[in-house]
Amino acid sequence: MHRPDQVSHGFKGERVLMRIHVEELDRYDGRPLYQAILELLRERHLAGATALRGLMGFGPSGHVHTPRVMAIRSDDPIIVEVVDSAEQIQAVLPEIDRMVSGGLITLEKVRVIMYRPTVTPEERAEHERIEITGSWRAVPPTT
Repeated sequence: MHRPDQVSHGFKGERVLMRIHVEELDRYDGRPLYQAILELLRERHLAGATALRGLMGFGPSGHVHTPRVMAIRSDDPIIVEVVDSAEQIQAVLPEIDRMVSGGLITLEKVRVIMYRPTVTPEERAEHERIEITGSWRAVPPTT
């Protein structure tokens, strides 16, 4: 379910991408940490979030996390990504800090060029089309 104030053009423009790097076996209140983080972000009405499984990685401990073919439980790297306004990210960071005992959290500025639910081409209003402007516009190669 999307927030009505963020559908399509209302969410376009400069936003913040937060990446939270944790491990698959990390837990919070008895459930996977990445799941708890996604549930928190949804409860706080952030625009959306995705948990991605990494193939291989290492962090501050230097321990290399690799996939184990026959393992029942793996400890793969997990990255939770969320894009929202700086204010929304700042508001949820203290709660995430209490949940994450170790890992990495990064923030970076991004430009949102599209944010909409799946719609048919007929349902798209002209102002909802992807529009790339400014320094994001592709520059033709010089010969």
